[in-house]
Amino acid sequence: MLAAYAEAINFEDPLAGLVVGERPEPAPPNERWTTVDVKATSLNHHDIWSLRGVGLPAERLPMILGCDAAGVDQDGNEVIVYAVIGDDDWLGDETFDPKRTLLSERHQGALAQRLTVPRRNLVPKPPELSFEQAACLPTAWLTAYRMLFVRGGVTPGQTVLVQGSSGGVATALIALGSAAGVRIWATGRSKEKRELALRLGASAAFEPGARLPERVDMVFETTGAATWSHSVKALKPGGKIVIAGSTTGDASPAELTRIFFLQLSVVGSTMGTRDELRRLMRFMVERKIEPTIAATLPLEHARQGFETMLTGETHGKIVFTI
Repeated sequence: MLAAYAEAINFEDPLAGLVVGERPEPAPPNERWTTVDVKATSLNHHDIWSLRGVGLPAERLPMILGCDAAGVDQDGNEVIVYAVIGDDDWLGDETFDPKRTLLSERHQGALAQRLTVPRRNLVPKPPELSFEQAACLPTAWLTAYRMLFVRGGVTPGQTVLVQGSSGGVATALIALGSAAGVRIWATGRSKEKRELALRLGASAAFEPGARLPERVDMVFETTGAATWSHSVKALKPGGKIVIAGSTTGDASPAELTRIFFLQLSVVGSTMGTRDELRRLMRFMVERKIEPTIAATLPLEHARQGFETMLTGETHGKIVFTI
């Protein structure tokens, strides 16, 4: 079957280890697993980090990449694949399972014609969402949902800052937050990125590091070192940073003096639960929210999508169809 997979690890040149080619057909390891015929799958920064060797050691290669998929199960049901593979005995919030892993870390991933997953990881796809739209949700959009409503606990009328305006998580934060009645401000490195934020529902968009008209209640971070100082300084006393990534590296210094003096909160957030994925889908259907898709490509052209993501010139999600 056709797949996009990591054949080698190269931190400095991640695409050097990327191959788009044939891989063996997957086989469920036991009766608790099943096979999904993938109709659409999407790209995440996690896939670039995997090619750099972060979370994917060389001894696990070759590894099919990808966390997100929507398709049809063996019974003919249209499904979305929940990407967190947990321990069979774990109960409760899957994101706290110490043995959890994402697709493409220990188990072959979603950038393929077919994949195998635990049956419990299949969530019915709403008919209102296309396969391409559904494939955007399990990582970036679910991460944004948890950041906003679970870890952030936003309320209508608050003013929040989204660091970024065009990546998968950033576009989801803007669309979901504005639909929930939150005043969204965003930052973007180019005029085009800032205009995208406004189209998605942001009330204002600024250049990175710009002085804001007033301090905000909350900041949503996925960037890290490049924006951390601005995030801390943008908060009003008692404000909160919700962080779910650090694509530019760990922040240094940590601005500890400002954090304790202004009684700021720093809250980590990772992925989301199956129940949160179901609530996300219901919210999107009821509010008629559609994921921002920057490009839709056949899986054969996966390298082109990876190259676009690596340059940072994305304007939404990159989706591969099969």
